[in-house]
Amino acid sequence: MEASRHKVPIQARNGLYFPSMQTLLDFWNQMGEMLSNAFGNEAYGYLLSWTTLVFAAWLANFISKRILLRAVRSLIDRSKAAWDDALMEHKVFHRLAHLAPAMVVFAAGPLLFPAEEQESYQQAMQRLATAWMYLAGGRTVSALFDAGIAIGEKRPGSKGKPLRSYSQVLKLLLWLTVGIVIVATLIDRSPGTLLAGLGAMTAILLLVFKDTILGFVASIQIASSGMVRQGDWVEMPKYHADGDVLEIGLHQVKVQNWDKTITTIPTYAFMADSFKNWRGMSESGGRRIMRSISLDMNSVRFLSEEDLEKLQRIHYIGPYIAGKKKELDTWNAQQNMDHTNLVNGRRLTNLGTFRTYLEKYLSNHPSIRKDMTFLVRQLEPTKDGLPLQIYVFCAEQRWAIYEAIIADIFDHIIAVIPEFGLRIFQNPTGADFRKL
Repeated sequence: MEASRHKVPIQARNGLYFPSMQTLLDFWNQMGEMLSNAFGNEAYGYLLSWTTLVFAAWLANFISKRILLRAVRSLIDRSKAAWDDALMEHKVFHRLAHLAPAMVVFAAGPLLFPAEEQESYQQAMQRLATAWMYLAGGRTVSALFDAGIAIGEKRPGSKGKPLRSYSQVLKLLLWLTVGIVIVATLIDRSPGTLLAGLGAMTAILLLVFKDTILGFVASIQIASSGMVRQGDWVEMPKYHADGDVLEIGLHQVKVQNWDKTITTIPTYAFMADSFKNWRGMSESGGRRIMRSISLDMNSVRFLSEEDLEKLQRIHYIGPYIAGKKKELDTWNAQQNMDHTNLVNGRRLTNLGTFRTYLEKYLSNHPSIRKDMTFLVRQLEPTKDGLPLQIYVFCAEQRWAIYEAIIADIFDHIIAVIPEFGLRIFQNPTGADFRKL
């Protein structure tokens, strides 16, 4: 019974078959004898050591990523804090886990090469492991910067600050430092020696990193002066940009235009070129309406008594016409003016009365700001008529509603102009020629 048990290489457990421990040991010994006979004892020893090293590094990587990392994720999922979620989202712990196999390789150097004549191999192996750890550490710190930006952008006071520009500068300095340290480690030299050698390459570095340096300086000036902030509406015709600022980076600023396209502008261009920032309009609480309508100058005339009587029934200017008529009659009587000719004395014109009507109409409009610039004025006459300009500020800043308010105002203006005996200037159309 005992002999038959040793002859069975496989054991049945819960319906599944696994090799016994004795079978595995026998197999390993047989493989060792075969490799030792084929390559010699020394080669077999090296092969066994390197195989053990690879297995140990894999085991360290497995434990750090599959066990420790899952434990950390479980703790973070139960935590109510937001900063640890950002660390997990940007894979800070994932990159930190790469240090485990590097540390195993570093510690295995003296074990693989114990003899004095093998010290150079041991040092080379440890230098490679050290470079590996520097690289893993650099990637971890870079991910930590990204997590810090994600956390910072969620804070109320961070809106408009170029946090990504600062992060990109820190990353650039980080990788320059990591690169120098890794090269110095691999060639077994001091990092200070390499930095001294880089002094001769300053001109080349300035040329290579010209855009980075300009962008860094520009981002600092933009942040300190507050010229551009995330969410601002900017207009830069040179780059065909007209929309909201999405992101202020070290090298470029992303602007989403109103047609939903994305325009990228070099960061230093905001210091070198002119642009328009509509933030002042947003903060003022009003949006400007500056639009004019051209009148036919041949339709401008004095108002007769019949005209005055008709216009006096208009609600907005009834009291104005009554008071103005009394004032002018008194002045003309004092000056003994001849009333047989309308040119004599002071008279009301249909254009001046219409301008007053527009002022009264706009001042009673609920969407027009009365505490900001408020003008209804004539512009210089042109071959296209006499422009009458509306220059006021609307209390509504939302684009669609703002345009609807302007349309309503000018619909009313165009409809009411004939009531004052005025005509809108318009180039002749086919209908005009058919009338002729």
